[in-house]
Parts: sequence; C-alpha cells; structure tokens
Amino acid sequence: MKTIRFIFLGIAMVGFLFEHVSVGFADLGALPAVKSIDERLAELEQEIRILKRQREVELEVEQKKVTDSAVVSAGKDSFAIKSADGNFILKMRGQVQTDSRFFADNNGSTGLSTFLIRRARPILEGTVFKYVDFRVMPDFGGGQATLQDAWIDFKYWKAAQIRTGKFKSPVGLERLQSDSVAQFIETALSTNLVPNRDIGVDIHGEFFGGALTYDAGVFNGVADAASADTDIRDDKEFSGRIFALPFKNSSKEYLNGLGIGVGGGAGTAQGATLPTYRSGGQQTIFGYTPTTGTVTADDNRVRLAPQAYYYFGPLGVLSEFILSSQDVTNAGTNAEINNKAWQIASTYVLTGENASYGGVVPRYAFDPRNGKWGAFEVAGRFSSLMIDHDAFPIFSNPLTSVEEARAWTLGINWYLNKNLKFMTHFEQTFYDGGGATGGDRKTEHALLSRVQVYV
Repeated sequence: MKTIRFIFLGIAMVGFLFEHVSVGFADLGALPAVKSIDERLAELEQEIRILKRQREVELEVEQKKVTDSAVVSAGKDSFAIKSADGNFILKMRGQVQTDSRFFADNNGSTGLSTFLIRRARPILEGTVFKYVDFRVMPDFGGGQATLQDAWIDFKYWKAAQIRTGKFKSPVGLERLQSDSVAQFIETALSTNLVPNRDIGVDIHGEFFGGALTYDAGVFNGVADAASADTDIRDDKEFSGRIFALPFKNSSKEYLNGLGIGVGGGAGTAQGATLPTYRSGGQQTIFGYTPTTGTVTADDNRVRLAPQAYYYFGPLGVLSEFILSSQDVTNAGTNAEINNKAWQIASTYVLTGENASYGGVVPRYAFDPRNGKWGAFEVAGRFSSLMIDHDAFPIFSNPLTSVEEARAWTLGINWYLNKNLKFMTHFEQTFYDGGGATGGDRKTEHALLSRVQVYV
C-alpha cells in the first residue's frame, strides 16, 4: 500500500510542476521587445537637453537675484548702499568741526574768546541711473540750520556736464576747495571778495584727461563772501572759470602739479544787499555802513580772479589775486568801488606724504603701539585786503571799517587718519584805519584750533 501511495504522490508533483512551468513560459512570451540602440540614444539626448535647460533657468534666476540685490558698505570714504551693477548709489557722509578762538590782548576791540561748533553737516549723496548725481548738505554749525548744497548733476558727457541747484560759484580758487580738506582753519582775507554759494545752472567739463577744466553758469547773484537761498531781483549774474594743468601728462613729475587759471563773473545788482568783510578771527572789519544814509548796490558788479597752485611731493603752494568792482549809491551819490585782495599760501608735509589741492592722506593711520602717528603738516600764509579810498566816508564809516588789512598765519596740522584731523593756527592781522578814535584798528592776535571728523 505504501508503495502505491508514493507512486500516486510522485505523479501529482510532476503534474503540478509541469503546469506552473508552462504558465511561466507563457508569461515570458508576454514581455515587451528589447529597444534598439538608436532609440535609447535618442531618449538619452532628450533627457540631457531637458536637464541643460533646467540648469540654464536656475542660473538665470540666480543672476537675477544678484542683479536685484543691494551691496551695503561702510568704510573710510562713506557709508553706502549700491546696486550690484553700480548704477544706483546712495552715500551717507558727515562732517563735524569743533573749534576754539582765543584772542590775545582782548580789550573789547577784538573778538570774544570762545569754543564753538564751526560746522555740523550731515551729507547725502547719490547716483541715479548711472549718469545723474545729486547732493544735499545742510549745516547746523553755530546753532542755525542752513542749506549749504542742494544740486543735481547730469554727467553723461565728460566734456559737458550740467549742474543745477545751490552750490559754490565757480570763481575763487580757495573758496572752491572743500572745507574738509582745507589746510587753513579759516580762509584768507582775499576770499572775502568772491561769492560763496549761489543758486543757478552751470555747464562744466574737462578735456585731455582732466588737464583742462571749465565752468560757465548763470546764477541769481550774491554779494562778496555771501550765500543766498532766495532772489528778490530780476538781475542775474554770469560766472565762470577755466583752469589748466598744462603738464599733467608730462613725464617730468615736478611739473605735473602746476595749475593755472582764472575765474570771474559779471552782472547787475540793483538795490541788492552789500557785503561785509571778516578777518581770520571772523571779526567784521569792513561794511557799507556810513554815519548817514543807506548804501545799496546801484548797477554793475564785476569780479576777476587769476589763480594758480603748485604741488610736488610734500610741498604745496597756492596763490590768487582778486578784484571786486561794485557800483553803489547813497542818497543820490554814486560811485564805483574797486576792492582788491591777494594771498600766497604754502604747506609742507613733514612725514613725506604728497601734498595736493584735494588734501593730505596719511601713509599710515594713527597707531602708536606700532610706531605710526599719522601725518604732520606745517602751513604758512600771507594775505591782504585793500578797500577803495572812494568808499570813505560817504559809503563806509572810517571809524568802524578799515582801509586795509594784512595778515600772516602759521600753523600745524595733524592727520591721524583720513577721517580725523587736528589743527592749530596763529594768525596776526594788522589794520590801516578803522580805529574808533580815528587811528588804526587794534592789531588782532588770534589763536585758532580745530578738531574735525569727516567721512
């Protein structure tokens, strides 16, 4: 019986295996056919093209993010926000000058010894669409808010840029130098005869890589040494300047820093306010204030200012002569008043850095632990102001206004770094006339000092 049972079990197992093997071969017959090599290569090429395009899109997105992003920087030149392509820039600067003025032999005829805030200026500058610059600079020095600069400059062509707004009139060499880099605490007597800031439009440009520059503009017109934000007259004034660095591109380095030029202006000033002139200690030394009557501008106003400077290595020299002519009237009496002034100033950087019209940059910033003390500069200047004799006594009181002033200045400047500067100067001014009893005004001895931060 057992033998028969094993036989039937073997037959059943063989039948089971045969059935399933048959089904398996049937399934193999249902598999898809194998693709050709050309078809598979075509599929791979299509996949590569898709992946390549995806990478291109990713790079475009990344580049757009970079282009649209702003670059924020902070350094010795400014605090700035700039677009990645450089076409849009916003710069935040600032200038603070804390001064002291002390007068020797002060018996009431000279100024008050005092500490003061000479300038406190937040400055906003920028560029829009690459070719348009702007600047806004108020000043809170002396406890009063004054708008010093507010201009727009279109600079597409270097040879013909257009500036409009309020800015320095293009006449005096020392006046046009930035207050932040000036080598003297106060301007020379000669700078009394040129305008300060005015409102108008000016075309300016340069040729030959900056070897020749020019300005030509029309302005509301202001008195000597004055600035103005409003205009009450139809009269306008034309001002201009041409300045050349004839050897800027010469291979002879000792000639590169020679600059010569001339500035000037002409216009009418009917009924306009007339100027007052100040000493280096900022004391009023001349004004159109006669004992009787009121003096006003009557007609023509003309200025002429030949000028020059020379810089070579640590040596710097600056000089200018200025003539200011103004028609005036007082109670039916008319005159043409011709005032003249000049200056010559020299500086020398003791630590060897280069002197320049744009200021001194220390080779090493102040770091005494490493034996670095910044840069030291000595400065000296002579200047003179001569008032027309025809001004007295009908147009000016000889007991309060001087006929002539002559000043010499000596000083030392310490540049701790590009942004911080200490200055100490002594200025002595001699006068002819202007004495309260009919003699000469008392000689002015002024000790001036300044601490400046400028970014």
